[in-house]
Amino acid sequence: MKTTIQSIRFDADAKLLSYIEQKVSKLNTFFDSVVDVSVFLRIEKDNENGNKAVEIKLNVPNSTLLAKEQKRSFEEATDACIDKLKLQLQKYKEKVRE
Repeated sequence: MKTTIQSIRFDADAKLLSYIEQKVSKLNTFFDSVVDVSVFLRIEKDNENGNKAVEIKLNVPNSTLLAKEQKRSFEEATDACIDKLKLQLQKYKEKVRE
């Protein structure tokens, strides 16, 4: 699985990048045919939920799964996106079996 991480208009530190890489790699346990993953990190205008936005685009055969979250930290937003993608992968896997 190929993973691409882009931080838009800022430089992400190595600790954050390795954290995201570790979390994304666990998605292979739910569905082993993941083609590639693109992660986009942004700092948005501040609101009540926080200003750190993470968008994860997961390419699987014949489909693309997408999750976007905005939280107070990139780690929280990444965890929320991963949880959403786990559910989407489980639904996709059931759909493929049928």
